[in-house]
Amino acid sequence: MGENYFLEKRAKEVVEGLGLKRKPKFGFTLGSGWGNVVHMLKNATVLSYSSIGLPACGVAGHAGNFVFGELHGVEVVVQQGRYHLYEGKQFSQILLPVAIMKECGIDALVLTNAAGGINQSYAVGDLMFLSDHINLTGRNPLIGVEPTKDHPVFVDMTQIYDREMAENLCDAAEDMGISHHRGVYMQVLGPSFETPAEIRAFRSMGADAVGMSTVMEAIYARYLGLRVAGISCITNMAAGIKDQKLRHEDVLKESNARGKKFSEFLDRFVCMDK
Repeated sequence: MGENYFLEKRAKEVVEGLGLKRKPKFGFTLGSGWGNVVHMLKNATVLSYSSIGLPACGVAGHAGNFVFGELHGVEVVVQQGRYHLYEGKQFSQILLPVAIMKECGIDALVLTNAAGGINQSYAVGDLMFLSDHINLTGRNPLIGVEPTKDHPVFVDMTQIYDREMAENLCDAAEDMGISHHRGVYMQVLGPSFETPAEIRAFRSMGADAVGMSTVMEAIYARYLGLRVAGISCITNMAAGIKDQKLRHEDVLKESNARGKKFSEFLDRFVCMDK
């Protein structure tokens, strides 16, 4: 049996064990510095990963919880912290939270991350809404997955990021005066930051920002038939663009400094997209 069978089976076991009567419409995967979003939720229920048999997150800034609650009266579920390929995690671990949220009933998934800006018109603190991505990890989460009638593995990636969701994100950012862009995100394997030569190469390939997450989850979410949106917070300019050294601590500092405003921004987005 393929990987998808075990993911779906495990997701059903987890959700049945929760005994939740809530059916969320939206799922949110929170990357580095986005964790404050959970403070906007009404009637929140917090479930640690460990309480449902998932491993703890191994990266600073990733709490490791599922949080169920409401935004503008809309039921949502938040994945507060994710797993990464660079931690040595298997696809089954990285994708299981997405499968769990799908099993809970979501039809749309918003993936957030902290990213390095490659496009020189970007500035630290800007948001980039993903119009497309480049997968430079050399891996694909659908390898070994058995195709089914409902979920073929030859998934059309022509429009992986939902246009309507992206337009609503742009409108919410406009309303709040948040500087934003539409752009192409590149996922690399990590965990080391990129070299200046690599960033020049990535720019020539059409990338506007670079990070170490999101693309695997986006591909899998589209395979599951979910609407997908992606948001990058530009927490630093990529290597060689400015005379600076790159540290994960600085990435967290920049994203955490904007946590409250970005939480209010996602709250406004849900109001527009519901």
